[in-house]
Amino acid sequence: MPRIVGIDLGTTNSLVAIVENGTPRVIPGPDGRNLVPSVVYFDESGTKLVGNAAHEKMVEKPKNTIFSIKRFMGKGLADVRQDLALLPF
Repeated sequence: MPRIVGIDLGTTNSLVAIVENGTPRVIPGPDGRNLVPSVVYFDESGTKLVGNAAHEKMVEKPKNTIFSIKRFMGKGLADVRQDLALLPF
């Protein structure tokens, strides 16, 4: 039987759920939490982290941590040029 998947891609947090046998069930992130921070971290060595692990890197390595990116989706560079000066990444 096909499953229904719902994704709430939030600016701050995201959540994924499926419907099994008519009942929704949230799929937890890698650390077991249902809400996953909408944050991605990567560095020059190829390390990639998402969610809470990436969120923890925001203070240590802000230039390598992408967050609040959803508000830029669908916009061109001219639309966000002033905002970019305020972001570390």
